[in-house]
Amino acid sequence: MTSIGAAPAIELEALEKSYGSARALRGIDLAVEQGELFGFLGPNGAGKTTAIRILLDLIRPSGGRARVLGFDAQSETVEARRHTGYLPGEAQFYRDLTANELFAYVNRLRDGAIDRPYLRRLIDDLQLDAGRPIRALSRGNRQKVALIQALMPRPELVILDEPTTGLDPLMQDVVEDLLREVAASGRTVFFSSHLLAEVEQVCTRAAILRGGQIVNVFDLAEQRRIAPREVHVVFGAPPASDAFDAVPGIRVVGVIGTEARFETDGGIDSLIKELAHHTVLELQSNEPTLEELFRKYYEEPEGEAEQGQSA
Repeated sequence: MTSIGAAPAIELEALEKSYGSARALRGIDLAVEQGELFGFLGPNGAGKTTAIRILLDLIRPSGGRARVLGFDAQSETVEARRHTGYLPGEAQFYRDLTANELFAYVNRLRDGAIDRPYLRRLIDDLQLDAGRPIRALSRGNRQKVALIQALMPRPELVILDEPTTGLDPLMQDVVEDLLREVAASGRTVFFSSHLLAEVEQVCTRAAILRGGQIVNVFDLAEQRRIAPREVHVVFGAPPASDAFDAVPGIRVVGVIGTEARFETDGGIDSLIKELAHHTVLELQSNEPTLEELFRKYYEEPEGEAEQGQSA
């Protein structure tokens, strides 16, 4: 039997899934290390939920292999699930149970291994009335129930499919803090989302899925460092049209009167040094966003996006 050890939290190797002639996954490769807070990005239909269901052995792949904490997701399903918490995209529960009764049921399934003080803290932090029947709860409160049942066993891996659906912004902040805490303890969070701001705020790394293929896997901090940065400058007097043409690492987007826009690669030091020779009234530097990166991969032709695939 395989043990957890230092195995990656998730390994996908040439993973494929077809439904007749429709190819939901086209041979994806991905490794997520233990302790990561990893985002799985893509619009509806990109293949995110299909990959997650294969990891949980809810469906079987057409080809390739999936491992969870070193366990084969298909042949060692029980061991893989024992160490995994899961929030499905559309969670369904016994509606006549109260949330407390559901949590007690989950505790029995987990052989009584639930950390009760932690469970109480989750209920309090998420402001859930756990004594009410699930059928009487709003959509947002049912989502809280789903989150709590995934987190309460303190599993080594938490897999979440659209975790903040139906939650108000304040509760989204609470959930993000809880996920950061999980990762800080050395456990792994893997969640799919189409909310780019959420992934950018929380994750250390992310993968972009398009048409059943991974088109990029990237470190968010490194991506911000190397991605082009836009700088808007307002001068005291119009600069010469060619004043910045020779500045290294700078592209002049446009100069109109006293205003100029630039793009820089890797930093703005060389631009700042050149600006010291001018009277600058206003300077605004805009970091690239994950939304801009995401749009890049979804606006370019599919063949070009596939050339950037990595894992």
